[in-house]
Amino acid sequence: MEAFLTLAEELHFRRTSERLGLAQGRVSQTIQKLERRIGAPLFERTSRKVSLTPVGEKLRDDLLPAYQQVQRAVADAAAAARGTRDVLRVGYSSPMAAGLVLKAADRLAARCPGSEVRIQEIQLSDPLGPIRNGQVHLQITELPVEEPDLAVGPALIAEDRRILVHHEHPFARAGAVTLEDLATTTLITFTGAIPSYWREYHSPCRTPSGLPIPQLVAGYWQEALAMVGAGKGVTFASARAEQYYARPDTVWLPFPDLPRFEYAPIWPRTSTAPLVRPFLRAVIEEAPRLAAHSLSR
Repeated sequence: MEAFLTLAEELHFRRTSERLGLAQGRVSQTIQKLERRIGAPLFERTSRKVSLTPVGEKLRDDLLPAYQQVQRAVADAAAAARGTRDVLRVGYSSPMAAGLVLKAADRLAARCPGSEVRIQEIQLSDPLGPIRNGQVHLQITELPVEEPDLAVGPALIAEDRRILVHHEHPFARAGAVTLEDLATTTLITFTGAIPSYWREYHSPCRTPSGLPIPQLVAGYWQEALAMVGAGKGVTFASARAEQYYARPDTVWLPFPDLPRFEYAPIWPRTSTAPLVRPFLRAVIEEAPRLAAHSLSR
């Protein structure tokens, strides 16, 4: 299960083997054994890329919540054995947000001895599911979030928008790219339990003049990067994300025609988790320090 889900995220056998601490051949054997048990291929493999088959996508979507629940149960038992007093599970949807969460966790630990913060990446294909089903108590995520059952805190991170294009794409040679230009290419967006207002905000389906914008969907961020690198389309990301996801086949271009990416804390309005409020104070205090550090780099 772990090998399959890691490969489904990385879509790269070497990176999967490095994450799992296994030989690459062992990962391949494990996946082949699982495919024999399922009775169908879970991945399409070529010399240039690895991608999920429709059966693989369904298995990933069905397995991931159960696997995360198993991880949480084991972690909670370990925390109980250590005598940890309070545990706060915090989600994040970008590397910048993860850095902020970890800094705030250190600040919280100094104020609330015995507390523990556990982090979890939130996938773009299900941005609100984990917080609604209790996988996390709070998360730092992309705005907008307009849900009656979720409270939204102040924007903690604001990043200019970039459009990611293949290095041989016509946009890479253009002086500037506008929203109107998207009618001439394919915009890679994300499939899953995504609110329609969020999708339209980040991936509009029409240009200002009303021309349709062709779209292609990905399930995970790494899939979208691979699709851009293969010349299948273009997608958006925040400017600072280039530090984490730069590729030799992809160019990151300014795109001021859409709003900046903003990240804010969200949590259930009915939450009774005791560490939510102290953590909110810590993360709000830490955000300006992290932003100043990033600007100085």
